[in-house]
Amino acid sequence: MARHTLSVLVENSPGVLARIAGLISRRGFNIDSLAVGPTEHDTVSRMTIVVDVDPVALEQVTKQLNKLIEVLKVVELEPGHSVQREIVLIKVRCDAASRVEIVQITELFRCNVVDVAVDSIVIEATGTPEKLIALLDVLEPYGVRELVQSGLVAIGRGSRSITDRSRRSA
Repeated sequence: MARHTLSVLVENSPGVLARIAGLISRRGFNIDSLAVGPTEHDTVSRMTIVVDVDPVALEQVTKQLNKLIEVLKVVELEPGHSVQREIVLIKVRCDAASRVEIVQITELFRCNVVDVAVDSIVIEATGTPEKLIALLDVLEPYGVRELVQSGLVAIGRGSRSITDRSRRSA
C-alpha cells in the first residue's frame, strides 16, 4: 500500500462531503487526511484527500468518485509534481528561560509565534508533513500541551489548472 493524494473538484452543495467520505469508507479504506475549501469559483469546492491504498484500489475509488454527479474532476497529485502543505498550531509549555530557545527553534523552522502566555507559547507552522514531524520532535522535550493540525492541501506545479481540465464547466 502507498499514500496517494487526490484532488477532487466538487459542486459546492450540502451533503457532498458526506457522500464522498461514505463512498471511500464503504470500500474499507481509511482517509488519512481530508481538507475541503472553496475555489476561485463560488459554485465549486476542492477536496484534498489522502488515502493509503494499493494502485488497484485507488483506481476503483477514482472510478467510483467520478460516477458521483457532484464530482467534477478527480486528479491524483504526485509529490514531485505538486506543492503539498499542512498547517499546525502547537501550544508548547515554556518558562522565561526556555522561551528564548523555543523562539530560536521557530526561526530555524520558519514558523510564527502567534501567542505568548506566562507558561506557554503557541506556534504556527506550515510545511510538508516531514517538516512538521521534525519540528514536533524538536519541541517534544519542552512539552507539547496541545496540537491541532489541518489536512494536507496540494496543488499541481506549473501553469495548468485542475479547473481548466474539469469535465463540466465550473
